[in-house]
Amino acid sequence: MNITSTLCNELAVVALEGDVDLRCSPALRKELLERTFERRDIVVDLSGVGYIDSSGIAGLVEAYQGARDNGTRFLLAAPSEPVLRVLRLARLDRVFTIVDSVEPLAAASPGEPLS
Repeated sequence: MNITSTLCNELAVVALEGDVDLRCSPALRKELLERTFERRDIVVDLSGVGYIDSSGIAGLVEAYQGARDNGTRFLLAAPSEPVLRVLRLARLDRVFTIVDSVEPLAAASPGEPLS
């Protein structure tokens, strides 16, 4: 899994690519929690993720809770069908705000790397 974090108009965009599983979920958790500590809205771009397991879901839930506790938004963008299926099975599609794309949120800003 590859993680790329950028800042677009004060919105932290965390783009994931590849499979999110037990092997890489600690890195995902670390990245997302670092972003929640910055107290900025976060959108996780899941368009490049073909598979996510329970450890990856747990990392997303923990980051969501951290953002909520900080009074910031935490959104998921463009989940692939397999990822959306897992979210629906866990009924997390009712918990997370899921948007079709990052672009309208980032408002076409070129962005700066965050890490």
